Amino acid sequence: MRNKTSLMFVAALAVASGAQAQVVLDGVADKSYGPAVVVSNTQTAFGDAAQGTIDYAQGSELDAGYAKIEDGFLYLMLAGNLESNFNKLEIFIDAVDGGQNQLRGDNLDVDFNGLNRMGDDLATTKVVEGLLFDADFSPDIWVSLTCGGSPFGVYFNYATLPTEGAGTGGYQGNGGAGAAGAATFKSGFGFGLDNSNVAGVGGGCELADGTGVSTGVEVRIPLSAIPGYTSGDLKVCAFINGGGHDYLSNQVLGAIGGGCNLAEPRAVNFEAIPGSQYFVVSNSGGSNCPADIDGNGSVDAADLSSLLGNWGGSGTGDIDGNGAVDAADLSSLLGAWGACGT
Repeated sequence: MRNKTSLMFVAALAVASGAQAQVVLDGVADKSYGPAVVVSNTQTAFGDAAQGTIDYAQGSELDAGYAKIEDGFLYLMLAGNLESNFNKLEIFIDAVDGGQNQLRGDNLDVDFNGLNRMGDDLATTKVVEGLLFDADFSPDIWVSLTCGGSPFGVYFNYATLPTEGAGTGGYQGNGGAGAAGAATFKSGFGFGLDNSNVAGVGGGCELADGTGVSTGVEVRIPLSAIPGYTSGDLKVCAFINGGGHDYLSNQVLGAIGGGCNLAEPRAVNFEAIPGSQYFVVSNSGGSNCPADIDGNGSVDAADLSSLLGNWGGSGTGDIDGNGAVDAADLSSLLGAWGACGT
């Protein structure tokens, strides 16, 4: 009873002090997100979903992107639909110097080598190829979700994107639809999905307006999973891809300004498309030290608890970005104990 009473006291104290509640992962953009950061301007050539159910969808579209940073996590709410035929939602984040402006083909083998399916195929008889981002966008981490099957399931993968290739990450787990099916993993990543949208952009290749859609795929990404990241704005590129990570749609945020599917990912050059095929998430108030796992400005007992809770895993608590939460991370955390910057 003592432990239970103590937990209840801590919870009551947090409420009394006005502590901010953590985002609920349910695939719905609640009011705390504020207005959309980016809105689509392109119809979907991957099918206009009209089923209206929370799980299965007959098409894929990205209507808008909402974002917020809270308690050491990046929350992305990508409004629209993810077709339940195992289409892929690909999310790339540029957070620090380095990364891969042109996607390599020797990254981590994850999701049946799907990440590398978008990069240089490494064939000695071919010129260097691979998905090419805007000139000022070099992602450091990739997240991907897919859904389908019977019973319905949502599956989650991620990998870091070091400039030199390789990287860490892997399959994180699965869940379902709505708040009941949302999942958070030991690594700190999590998701919620609500496929019930029937509004937004229509089907086709013409200009459109995705304003007003507030359901879709919601993702939680621990900032500590981005190697080397301490603070600053984040750039995000998101798009819908084919089931084998092998056929890039026209559903991209930032939007492409009309046009049909982009097709072979290795041949896509976002720099050749007018505008930016990414959007910016402001984080001017981020932590100034990587050991500050929860981003509250101080390395303290809460950060120690997060690190020890993920001991031997990856992501949350992996301060040095080597793919494992271990003694080196513990040493870094203890060495930085106290207020950041002191």
